[in-house]
Amino acid sequence: MVSDVYFPRINGVSTAIQTYQQALRAHGVEVQLIAPDYGQAGTEAWITRVAARPVPGDPEDRLVRWEAMHRAVDAAVAGGCDLIHVQTPFVAHYAANRAARTHGVPVIATYHTLFEEYLKHYAPLIPAAWLRGLARRFSRTQCNALDAVIVPSKAIHQRLESYGVTVPLHVLPTGIPLAAPCVDGRAAFRARHAIGESRPVALFVGRVAHEKNIAYLLDVIDLAREAIPDILLLIAGEGPALPNLRQCVADRGLHDCVRFIGYLDRHTALPACYAAADVFVFASRTETQGLVLLEAMAAGLPVVALAAMGSIDILAARRGAEVPEDNPCAFSLALVRLLGDAQRRELLAIEGRAYAAEWSDDRLAGKLAELYRQIVARRIRRNVPDFTFSPL
Repeated sequence: MVSDVYFPRINGVSTAIQTYQQALRAHGVEVQLIAPDYGQAGTEAWITRVAARPVPGDPEDRLVRWEAMHRAVDAAVAGGCDLIHVQTPFVAHYAANRAARTHGVPVIATYHTLFEEYLKHYAPLIPAAWLRGLARRFSRTQCNALDAVIVPSKAIHQRLESYGVTVPLHVLPTGIPLAAPCVDGRAAFRARHAIGESRPVALFVGRVAHEKNIAYLLDVIDLAREAIPDILLLIAGEGPALPNLRQCVADRGLHDCVRFIGYLDRHTALPACYAAADVFVFASRTETQGLVLLEAMAAGLPVVALAAMGSIDILAARRGAEVPEDNPCAFSLALVRLLGDAQRRELLAIEGRAYAAEWSDDRLAGKLAELYRQIVARRIRRNVPDFTFSPL
């Protein structure tokens, strides 16, 4: 695998790579990763770190050095690999394509990010139509240079087809690791954060970025507190929208019902946070998949969420979740009703756990391993001449 991002940079791509690596081994696939060096001591044996420099204005990310990434990918492929799986569309994409052509191995990518919907948040001075056209051409050109593209949802499959992507598109979600719910963490987490034992808590977990539509959740909570005055929205995560959201909370007088608790370690604090909440809320309209919805369900947390883009595949079954119309009033009403109905919450928790198990990393890694083998076999057949034998 080749990527322009990996831990300690926390985002969905990093999490997906880690999930792939751990789950694929059980299906006979060994993964090596080439990723940026973030300047931290130590690394895992399966990871090759490549020299990188900070991105101006963005202390979280790194820009890998072009030639260093190309050399690292070429050396890894020359050392023996059957397939290259690209995770990001930047330097990693071009290094992987050059190595694939040089050594005659197939190269595929997972389309993690719908840039058409993201760029407008980060370049607001450029006309939206220009940004959409640029994003579509960029994605079409990159995807059509590959042997195949993995998309995490049907909506992304349809979007790439509309761009003019002609290589095979395979709908294959990443999957989630399944763990037992943290039944003992609720009281401890609430005590640690001075949250009353019976206070109704709605939780958002994810990157605090503009495209996550967290401002919409502030509207929802503002409405919901009319019916539930002591309601609390916990926002767990870090990101570029955090200063603006904090200011918005202050300006609207929401400081008593909205709390930012920062990044939580996925293996320790986050499970306890899920256990401490009563409902998970999510309003993003641009997700390619929405794995955090399944994580919440697996933790036994009922969900109230908008069904849009990639999250439609998860929410269409209406299992473990309430899916209101896309307006803050309808969302708020669904949230208030669910918080007031303990029996309904318990039913959704049971449904959600069972549903999340159908999206397990082991199950979906098996499908990914089979896809790898099909693509490698297809390349081998294409490279072997078709001999015709005639009798003497």
